[in-house]
Amino acid sequence: MGRKNTIFLALFVALITNEAMAEQHVVGGSQGWDASTNFNSWVSGQTFNVGDQLVFKYSSGLHSVVELGSESEYKNCDLGNTVNSMSSGNDVVKLNKPGARYFACGTLGHCGQGMKVKITTVSGTSSPASSSSSSSSSSSSSSASQCFSSLVFIFASLIASLLNQF
Repeated sequence: MGRKNTIFLALFVALITNEAMAEQHVVGGSQGWDASTNFNSWVSGQTFNVGDQLVFKYSSGLHSVVELGSESEYKNCDLGNTVNSMSSGNDVVKLNKPGARYFACGTLGHCGQGMKVKITTVSGTSSPASSSSSSSSSSSSSSASQCFSSLVFIFASLIASLLNQF
C-alpha cells in the first residue's frame, strides 16, 4: 500500500512542479506592448514553453491585442479574421501547446508600423540563462518558481517517507 501512495505522490508533485516552473513573459519587456518596442529583438532573448503565459501590458484605449490565425495574416497585418481580441491593458494568454502563435495591435495602422509579435512555443521546460532583454519580473518569477519547486520536492519527500512507514 505504501508503494502506491509513493507513486501517486510522485505524480502529484510532478504536476505541481511543472505548473510552478511556468513563467510569465511580459511582452516587450520593460517597454511592454508599445509601438516603440522592437518585438523581434525581445523575442530573440526568450524561450516560450508550454504552460508559460504571455502578459500584454499597455494603455487601454490606445492599443489592443488581437490573435491572428496564420502567418500570412500576421505578415500582411490582415486583422479581418482574428482568433481572439483583448483590450483590458493587462491581458494574459496561456501558451497551452507547442507551435507558432501570432499577435498584433488591433488599433488601425499599428500592426503595419511593426506592433506585432510571433511567439513560438516549445514543449520543453528549460529556460535560457537570463539575458539583458529579459524583464526583471520574468527573472524574479523564475527564481520564485525554482524556490517553490524545491520546497514542494522537500515536502513531498517528507510525506513519502512518512507514508512508507505505515
